[in-house]
Amino acid sequence: MNENPITRRELLNRVSTAGLAAAAWRIATPSADAASTTAQAAQQGPLARLSEHLAVFRGPVNVGIVLDDGRALLVDCGDGRVAQHLPQLGVRSVEQIVFTHHHRDQACGAPGFVESGARLVAPAAERDHFAKVDTYWNDPARRWHLYNLHPHHLILTESVQVDAAVSDGQSLSWGPASIQVLATPGHTDGSVSYLVEVDGQRVIFCGDAIWDEGRLWELSSLQKGITTTDYHGFLGAREQLAKSLLRIKDQRPDRMVPSHGHIMDKPTQAIDALCRRLETCYDKYVAISALRHYFPKMFADYAGRPGHMPIRPGKPVPACLRHFGTSWVLISEDRSAVVMDCGSPDVIKKLKELLAKGEIRRIEGLWVTHYHDDHVDAIPAFQQAFDCPCITDRSVAQVISNPLAWRLPCISPSKVRVDRVTRDGETWNWHEFRLTAYHFPGQTLYHGGLLAESGDLRMLFVGDSFTPAGIDDYCAQNRIWLGAGVGFDRCLELIEKIRPTHLFNCHVDQAWDFTAEQCRFMRANLAEREKLYKELFPWDHPNHGMDESWVRCHPYEQNVKAGETASLRVVVTNHSSAPRTAMCRAVLPRAMGWTSTDWAQAEIAAKAEGSIELLFKIPADVRPGRYVVAVDLRYHMWDCPQIAEAILVV
Repeated sequence: MNENPITRRELLNRVSTAGLAAAAWRIATPSADAASTTAQAAQQGPLARLSEHLAVFRGPVNVGIVLDDGRALLVDCGDGRVAQHLPQLGVRSVEQIVFTHHHRDQACGAPGFVESGARLVAPAAERDHFAKVDTYWNDPARRWHLYNLHPHHLILTESVQVDAAVSDGQSLSWGPASIQVLATPGHTDGSVSYLVEVDGQRVIFCGDAIWDEGRLWELSSLQKGITTTDYHGFLGAREQLAKSLLRIKDQRPDRMVPSHGHIMDKPTQAIDALCRRLETCYDKYVAISALRHYFPKMFADYAGRPGHMPIRPGKPVPACLRHFGTSWVLISEDRSAVVMDCGSPDVIKKLKELLAKGEIRRIEGLWVTHYHDDHVDAIPAFQQAFDCPCITDRSVAQVISNPLAWRLPCISPSKVRVDRVTRDGETWNWHEFRLTAYHFPGQTLYHGGLLAESGDLRMLFVGDSFTPAGIDDYCAQNRIWLGAGVGFDRCLELIEKIRPTHLFNCHVDQAWDFTAEQCRFMRANLAEREKLYKELFPWDHPNHGMDESWVRCHPYEQNVKAGETASLRVVVTNHSSAPRTAMCRAVLPRAMGWTSTDWAQAEIAAKAEGSIELLFKIPADVRPGRYVVAVDLRYHMWDCPQIAEAILVV
């Protein structure tokens, strides 16, 4: 590994101010709005011949092809589709495949090449992510209470044999080519790039470190904790990625070939643009980040920056409230109580103490703000201890009542009995309080807010969506959407409308409020982010690059019996402003015959969610156990092999 330290200041000083320009080539399947050049136009079709002994298959994943008298070495292999085109290059056999990183869209076609005699070479730091994936899929820590997200669940569904592993600085010779291994972590912890020198050219295959000039394929892979868990690490891997990109830049390649995206003939310009853009995006994030309240030392370098919202001072908590752990308790004049969330048995203990002291006479309801484990883990025990209805927003109810069907950050296996599901804006009276429930998609898409009004008090319980420092958007995997009327913009619009006198976060033991000016400032920041992220991603709406669950399987996990037919819904969120056609199929494990279902399709309305049902037979002779089913997706102009997965427990 490259252990030479580099500070943030040194990193930024090394990023030049070169202007933006068009990339040289585009692959066949991505968006049509990508810039093109004369050189790109000359490289039509799925094969781009870079020199006599070097080509690139431009499929769903770019595959490097080093040629030598009928033999080939591949850099990555995607879903294996490259094999259909190799005869055009005179290739009779693939002898070796070297992988940039472990994500399954890079490697899901490997078994077919192995059967034909190819040797597989993986980055040393990620060898087990190819060869021992059962360890991942059978580990409960990779399924529940997900605060650390490395390795990513875009891991192979079944293991493949790895014949050799490569490390930073290692050199390989193959045919006419000299290949140098560069450790370039960022997209994954163990990502490497390959500098291929052949025919007088220096070409770097850089995995998913970049898409093209100033752009990335997606953002979720950069979620990484530095001083805390990955959960709090929005864009946490950006500095690591920037160091890797600058290391690539130092090699002075003639061309750079990413896994997803365009072949670049101006690598320096492309890298500098991306480094600048990532820093701009991160600055906009920090400017209104709620995390400044919890971990101010994380943002010491940003303290006092112009354009950053000052942290709001707290205010006294009204006498009708108590706070324990992540729970607020609302107490009426006759000492009845409504409890908000129950993540720990300590909350139950405190409530029993209040009852014993007579500070409350009875508990009449439980409101659940969102599904995260520190808010719901102890609800089953709460429901045994106190006979009262559980009330929550519809979006929250679908997760906590059937957690097995979902894979989300911080998810708990605790199954909650929901007695009443509220509609957005539904209002009811409870003693002297008027309560109003809202869908409140802030910190997560699956989140509710509760307004309690009495006299001059308008108290809005925001779950974990805000602190006095701003918005809780520090985990991309929480499905935090950008756009007018969605995500935090919707939440802030609601705050502007109802003008609460007090705001309450489940983790903050004080109250606060936001001024109208601060609400406008945060909404303007979000609107600017939407524009910035549209420039950062190749998608027609930035939420496709932000929201890794825009394609998901439902149920995520289910129990099935051998010999029966299983049903799986692929749920697709169309963030675009126009309808889109989605096609998908299930890719079954080799233990089930290594077959795929037929393609099924649906038209997904603009700004809406749609689903496609897939049916497949579980073999009668399959062994009991956990099996991973992957899903191939074709969406509009995009071709995404094995983009999602589901678990079958036979």
